[in-house]
Amino acid sequence: MADPIDSGFDLNVRLEEDDDGNLPFDLNEPILEDHNNGIDLNLPLDEFGAVDFDYVQNLAEQDVEAPVQVHPPKHDYPEHVRKLVYQALLMRSKNGKLGNHDTTIVSSQFGVKIRSVQRIWKQGKNQLAQNIPVVVANLKKGRSGRKATPLDLEQLRNIPLKQRMTIEDVSSRLGISKSRIQRYLKKGLLRRHSSSIKPYLTDANKKTRLKWCIDMIEQGLVDDPKFRDLFDFVFIDEKWFYLSQKSERYYLLPDEDEPHRTCKNKNYIPRIMFLCVCARPRFRNGECVFDGKIGCFPLVTFEQAIRGSQNRLRGEQVIKPIQSINREVIRDFMINRVLPAIRAKWPREDVHKPIFIQQDNVPSHLKVDDPQFREVAKQDGFDIRLICQPPNSPDFNILDLGFFRAIQAIQYKKDAKTLKDLIPAVQQAFLEYSPWKANRIFVTLQTVLKEAMKIKGCNKIKIPHIQKQRLEREDRLPLQIPCEASLLAEALASLPAAN
Repeated sequence: MADPIDSGFDLNVRLEEDDDGNLPFDLNEPILEDHNNGIDLNLPLDEFGAVDFDYVQNLAEQDVEAPVQVHPPKHDYPEHVRKLVYQALLMRSKNGKLGNHDTTIVSSQFGVKIRSVQRIWKQGKNQLAQNIPVVVANLKKGRSGRKATPLDLEQLRNIPLKQRMTIEDVSSRLGISKSRIQRYLKKGLLRRHSSSIKPYLTDANKKTRLKWCIDMIEQGLVDDPKFRDLFDFVFIDEKWFYLSQKSERYYLLPDEDEPHRTCKNKNYIPRIMFLCVCARPRFRNGECVFDGKIGCFPLVTFEQAIRGSQNRLRGEQVIKPIQSINREVIRDFMINRVLPAIRAKWPREDVHKPIFIQQDNVPSHLKVDDPQFREVAKQDGFDIRLICQPPNSPDFNILDLGFFRAIQAIQYKKDAKTLKDLIPAVQQAFLEYSPWKANRIFVTLQTVLKEAMKIKGCNKIKIPHIQKQRLEREDRLPLQIPCEASLLAEALASLPAAN
């Protein structure tokens, strides 16, 4: 009768010793001391072309302990973990056979399931038997596991916007879980969008905006048109700055007390209006030579307290916000605050060039031909002129485009308690804002003008990302954004049709 073919071992039967006195491993034995120091998978061969297990045994006898790496229990282990498991098994084997505790020890050492350890050992032995390099990587390639249930997301287009404003709304309308919506957002199959209300534009407004964009292109550059560098522009505008926000987010420790903020009426948080004046910063050899910050002036009056109270003494200086901001108030600030600040801070090499102060069209602002302003603006060799931006176009002013929001974010971190503290907090935030970041807003303004030309002066603009910070880091941020000659010709051709 032929000898039975040994095709493996039975895990439920304890086998006898072999001819060399080795016992097969027992899965129920306790873990023994580890002696793993890792070797290369591609072992040297002996003179007969087989694996030289004496070399492996010599490595195991060096008694160098490898660091224990604990991994979470799972079936699909990384390739480097599988390699370490196989190396540890090789070091413990004798003549290609494992002892009765080896797989248990290796399983506990690396946090790998014992069945996975056995499969890795079997995979390596089969490759060695075929005299090929050992590769114990996971055989699963590409996507594995349960396939995703197909879902037609196009049906989202038929759902009204008001009925898909939250993840819960979308989940209920599509009939899927909220976690699945989150996965779609992460994969880019869905996207969030915040819609803000923009000023309504008439046809005349669009025509004026389009003409303004064309006027912002440098004259004489027919073949290679570019937008103006705006070094001769000064932007002014007013903004309310509040003592605190209605809602603020903090990061706390689990046992830390939550802040309790109170006020009599959250719609009447103390505030002060500031008149901000900015120009484009200038740089030379990587250094800022002009930060463009002309001034940040609070529209307040300082009076003496008529009577005393628990908060102040009689005669102490009191800050009173100007209740009515009219043309007379703006004229006084423009002549006595803004113009002297421009003369004091403007680069000396450009004193005799025209300077344009761009303002919006609110009734309190000065007319461009205001006689009192024009008289003072011509003094000391300066040529300062007033111009008005197109109506309903805050996106054509760098202050509304991004500067105000940036300095307000800095101001909220100052933790001002009173109106007296608010004024220096805002002015300090105004000065702290980086001129390099302010310069990027001017580049953004040029891209806004270009995008407005593409849609005939409309304000449905999606500002393109041109990676300004990276370009600035590489010293490649342009001073002037180019405008295609075809786009300029198309805009010029559309102006008569808008009449």
